[in-house]
Amino acid sequence: MAVTVESHGTIAEAQRALGSGAVYLGGGTILMRAVNAGLVQGRVVRSTDPSLSRIRPMGDGVEIGAGVTMAAIAANPDLGFLHPVVRAVGGPQVRNMASIGGNLFAEHPYGDLAAALLALGARIVMAGGMQRPIEDLLRDRSRAGLVAAVQVSRPRDPRAFGFLKVSRVRPKGVSVLSFAAHLPREGGRLRGVRIACVGLGPMPLRSPSAERALEGGALDAAAVARAAALVAEGLDPPTDALASAWYRREVAGVHLRRLLGRML
Repeated sequence: MAVTVESHGTIAEAQRALGSGAVYLGGGTILMRAVNAGLVQGRVVRSTDPSLSRIRPMGDGVEIGAGVTMAAIAANPDLGFLHPVVRAVGGPQVRNMASIGGNLFAEHPYGDLAAALLALGARIVMAGGMQRPIEDLLRDRSRAGLVAAVQVSRPRDPRAFGFLKVSRVRPKGVSVLSFAAHLPREGGRLRGVRIACVGLGPMPLRSPSAERALEGGALDAAAVARAAALVAEGLDPPTDALASAWYRREVAGVHLRRLLGRML
C-alpha cells in the first residue's frame, strides 16, 4: 500500500481527517523514519495551521503550539527555563524538525522534553479546545487525540527547576536516564515537589517516593540522600540496548543526587 500525505489548513480539519488507520505527521523525526522503513503505509495527515508554530505569553506562563520545534524553543528568550532541556535533544538537524507535540508521543527511550513538562505541571490543549493535565495524556497516549498546544508556567525562581540527562554518547545521545525536578520553596520549605524521569518506566513519569521524601522539608544534603535512595521505588525500569533494568535502578539514585545537589 502506498503512502498518501494529506495537508489540512486547520488543526480542526486535521483532527476530523484522522481515523481509519491514518497517522499524524508533526516534525517527522520519528514518523518519517518509520515511513522510510516501510513500517507506515496508507494515509498520513498533516496541518499547516499557523497556530501550531505560535509561542505566546499567557499570564505567568507560555502557550507553545504543538508544532513548535526544539530549535524555536531554544531561540525564544521567554522559554529560557527550557533551553537546557531542548539543547540536550539530538543535534541541530533534529532540533530543527523535532516538535514539542511530537516529543509528548515519543516512545522510550525518547521524551526528555516531555519529562521536563511533566515536572513543571504543564497542561495540554487538545485540538477541540479541551485542556487536560500532562499526566493524563502520557498515561494513555494511544487514544489521546491531536494536541494543539502546551501551556506551561515559568518557574518563579529559576533555581527551582533543574534537568539532567545521562547518555552513553555525549552530549547528544539518547537518554539512558534523564531527570527533571521542580522544587518550589515557601518559607524555606519545599511545597509542590515534582520529580519526573525518563528511563524508569515505559514513558516519562514521576517518582512519588522521591517527591514524598522532599515535600514539606528543607532542601539539604540529608533530604537529597533520602530522595535519591527512593527514586526508583515502585517503578519498573525497562531493559533495552542502552541499559538493563538492573543498571537503571542501581544508578538512578546517583544521578538524581547529582541533579538535586546542583539545586541546593
